[in-house]
Amino acid sequence: MQFRCAVLDDFQNVATTFADWSALGDRVEVVTFSEHFATEDDLVVALTDFDCVVTLRERVPFPASLLDRLPRLKLLIASGMRNSSIDYAAAKANGVTVCGTQSSSTPPVELTWALLLGLARGVVQENNALRDGGLWQSTVGADLHGRTLGLLGLGKIGALVARVGLAFGMEVTAWSQNLTKERVDEVGVSLASSKEELLASSDFVSVHLKLSDRTRGLLGAADLALLKPTAYLINTSRAAIVDQDALLAALHEGRIAGAGLDVFDVEPLPADHPVRTAPRLLATPHLGYVSRANYDRYYSQAVEDIQAYLDGAPVRVLG
Repeated sequence: MQFRCAVLDDFQNVATTFADWSALGDRVEVVTFSEHFATEDDLVVALTDFDCVVTLRERVPFPASLLDRLPRLKLLIASGMRNSSIDYAAAKANGVTVCGTQSSSTPPVELTWALLLGLARGVVQENNALRDGGLWQSTVGADLHGRTLGLLGLGKIGALVARVGLAFGMEVTAWSQNLTKERVDEVGVSLASSKEELLASSDFVSVHLKLSDRTRGLLGAADLALLKPTAYLINTSRAAIVDQDALLAALHEGRIAGAGLDVFDVEPLPADHPVRTAPRLLATPHLGYVSRANYDRYYSQAVEDIQAYLDGAPVRVLG
């Protein structure tokens, strides 16, 4: 029986162009899916005849309930070397090997700044007006030089975002539960005394934390109320870190200048999702990791993962 591999969420229909899948020869049949399967039942129907699944980031959960219903599945490949949406114990119990790929931190950094700059200078609004023959200049841009950039999280991505902020001449401050003076000194930024102090003093706040029990709902209504009415919030990390209803209320009521989002509570967003019509919002469909270099890395290493598995020596094993 031929080894069959399903590639999920190939929205742009490019998965087969970013790697030499022919290297797998006749041993493997590759099938890509451009539509998103939103329910477990949909996934079971689509994947029941596959030995291998390649999944992008953490969009598709693989809990025990799903893995138990896919008896043919033997190899699960996740982009990146960490995936909190996979039940590794259940995978092991079902005889499923889980492998990862390398992932670059620079694409989400670049998208963070695209959102921040787009908001600060009203890029979308001014572009639309120019193309539609509307007002010539309708916004007054927010300055970056001399303003304060507050970072929630100063890990690999947060540190790179900080360096760009410093290059713009911004005052950069950071906070997280375990952030140390040694770490902020290493990056060249200042340490906020508390989350509340960071929120109240920043002109731009950008979230760069891992989702965990401690960070889930970290920014609620009371926290967002500390932001200046001229402040902007950027979240390219995980949607659940920010209370979505509280953020939407702040945007509708004009209590903050704007927000830039690349992550959402449901992905892809339903057509009637309230985020789609929120004012003062610049949003992108989870593009943080979507770049040519990252896709080349993901899919090329997915091919390597499959080859290694079939040769009996799996690589980049997770869990």
